[in-house]
Amino acid sequence: MANILVVDDEIGIRELLSEILRDEGHDVTLAEHASAARLARQQARPDLVLLDIWMPDTDGITLLREWSAAGQLDMPVIMMSGHGTIDTAVEATRIGAQDYLEKPISLQKLLASVKRALQRPATTANAPLSLLSLPRSQHFKELRRRLEQVTANSHYVVLRSAPGGMPELIARTLQNQGKGWIDLGQQSTPLSLEQLEATRGGVLFVSELSTLSRAQQKNVAFALERLERYELLLVCGCEHATTDLLQRGWDEPLLRHLLEVTLAVPTLGEMGDELPELAALVLQQQIGKGEVQSHQFQTAALTLLRQHGWPGGFAELQSTVRSLALGALETEITAADVQRLLAPAPAMPAAISMDLPLREAREAFEKLYFEHHLRLESGNMTKLAEKTGLERTHLYRKLKQLGIQTSRKHDVDET
Repeated sequence: MANILVVDDEIGIRELLSEILRDEGHDVTLAEHASAARLARQQARPDLVLLDIWMPDTDGITLLREWSAAGQLDMPVIMMSGHGTIDTAVEATRIGAQDYLEKPISLQKLLASVKRALQRPATTANAPLSLLSLPRSQHFKELRRRLEQVTANSHYVVLRSAPGGMPELIARTLQNQGKGWIDLGQQSTPLSLEQLEATRGGVLFVSELSTLSRAQQKNVAFALERLERYELLLVCGCEHATTDLLQRGWDEPLLRHLLEVTLAVPTLGEMGDELPELAALVLQQQIGKGEVQSHQFQTAALTLLRQHGWPGGFAELQSTVRSLALGALETEITAADVQRLLAPAPAMPAAISMDLPLREAREAFEKLYFEHHLRLESGNMTKLAEKTGLERTHLYRKLKQLGIQTSRKHDVDET
């Protein structure tokens, strides 16, 4: 039978629903608030969720909207409330709830609603992540308000940031459900009126202005003149100064027009405490899409991800999470997994001059060779001897001859 998650802050209702559903042969997981529901959803996707609207920490509508924004609404959800209104029911249905039950819930209505929900074909939520995926972040709530305020008075905006920005994550916040999206940076052919009409009410996106060719710049100019007519928003990312963009071949009048409306936005590396939550959401989305097997992050692993600078922005985070999940040997992704993937590669040895006499060139090569492997083995002489195939006494003599300093600490650790 089905695995059903019941989320309600009243213990009596949780126990009653659990008893009824178990009598019907279902497996039931209980959550007393939204935090427990998030954890249960993360550990295993339920076949159905019965979700109360009024809860002390986060209300059910907010949690439903959070799951939808994170691409995690891939299971049917039935909302429950003892103080609901028609507007609440309509809002829940709009977000993605499949049914709405008023308390006190009769046995007949409960079982009929559960049966209908479980009979519907399973869906895979592929909604891209956006700032709405982080509803508890005060920092991003403020950024959303600024973004909405700017776009309420302009049909276009340029998101200015240092390298490592997250323009798509921000732009997706402005995409209304069911509306279109065109990435102009991927559009190599001339933009047509038919495409604009098909995307009406949606978003035109440019990840980075500096990457656009002349033909793609013409598409931007074409779209700019028609944004209002087709109720479109144009959102562009930009990590470069105006002078740099002009040197890269941008049309100056077009660029000046675009830069009339800009908004300073943070980079991924500046997200701070929000980064671990976003990394966990990226992982859950990739699991939901079937891209990776089910995994969880250890707290220490998330801490290391938080400390990384993310110069490649959101795309780097997505690829890193996918690589960690694919390469992890256990269910949990550990700090060691993160360190192994994100550790900087050892510096390449400097080139040796071909004009040196043979003896000096050989000594220079040996010095570079031993320094390289000594660094790889973190100064461990036992491992270095095994790697180079030299007996320990001979190895020490050779290192001393080449003027390479070693730490005696490792000799103590190795004994």
